[in-house]
Amino acid sequence: MSAGFEHYILSGGRRLRCGYTTGTCAALAAAGAVRLLLTGVPPSSASLETPKGLTVEVPLESCRFTDGRAACAVRKDGGDDIDATAGLLVFAHAERQKVPGVAIEGGPGVGRVTKPGLDQPVGAAAINRVPRQMIREAAAAVCGELKYGGGVRITISVPGGEAAAKKTFNPELGIMGGISILGTSGIVEPMSLRALADTVTLEIRQAAAQGNRHIILTPGNYGMDFLRTQGLDRRGVPVVKCSNFIGEALDACAAENFETVLLAGHTGKLGKLAGGIMNTHSRYADCRTELFCAHAAVCGASTAACRALMDAPSSDGCIAILDNAGLRTAVLESMLSAIHLHLDRRAAGVFLVGAILFSNEYGPLGQTEAVKEIMEAWK
Repeated sequence: MSAGFEHYILSGGRRLRCGYTTGTCAALAAAGAVRLLLTGVPPSSASLETPKGLTVEVPLESCRFTDGRAACAVRKDGGDDIDATAGLLVFAHAERQKVPGVAIEGGPGVGRVTKPGLDQPVGAAAINRVPRQMIREAAAAVCGELKYGGGVRITISVPGGEAAAKKTFNPELGIMGGISILGTSGIVEPMSLRALADTVTLEIRQAAAQGNRHIILTPGNYGMDFLRTQGLDRRGVPVVKCSNFIGEALDACAAENFETVLLAGHTGKLGKLAGGIMNTHSRYADCRTELFCAHAAVCGASTAACRALMDAPSSDGCIAILDNAGLRTAVLESMLSAIHLHLDRRAAGVFLVGAILFSNEYGPLGQTEAVKEIMEAWK
């Protein structure tokens, strides 16, 4: 890692080095390529502030200017995290265009979206929303600095990306031909699974030590955003991010004698609870479409609808299929009933537990039958 970016976290008593996402690499490479395009001078490095607020400065590699097209690359560094894309060069190619603004495209090694329900539409390069914004802002900042008022086209490519993508879930998701350009914080924070689970347990214990008898669990940032928009984070109930460790978090709540536990999460995560899956990481179980299909079949879905559900790239894609079949309400009620059953079994009568499901695209999707009683207990 460049001496310009040295950031560490403590995990399980170990000091672990952070890295930066493919989205950060693409944005840094874009800044370098635009500077080379407009000045003709190869820059040695580029820097930016990530959405997380940390500044990353890295050396630029393979800078070249040919036939009005400039290119620079940044080598992906995942830090101490296990990462299939670590070491790959992420290139940005910049060229002038007549249309004002910054256009972004994907080149070789960057996947293409082939199924609906993902961050980008079908046919688009698999460069997610936040990286696109980072690339656009990085390129625009250089244009502004150099007083260039015209437009630029940025093409991101990743040599070796197609081979690396075979080690990821991209083919199953319907992203073909390369990796995805990802990242919401811009930073890769490594953490051992055991240390992360221990951290979740500690936070639950701390909430109990402060006298709380009610608690909200959510897997991550999407859940935190949902709780804020719904006003649930202002009910005086502590919120703990439990990551994928649903079962361990529930066990910790039982050990601390909580009276009510509310789970709120994206259906892509909490939907797995309908199958009794208490660790929702994809490496343990990625059966979202199978569960949607099974409950849809019970609710009378056609063979064609079931096949479409099995081929869906995401839970949002499943919802769209259910809407077309007129089965969304019935299937979600069936899944929520199964979720209620599995959560009750895990709680073993120690506390009242409920779950709320939502989707970033469709909003609130439903809740288990215990949620209303939990809300009453909070008053």
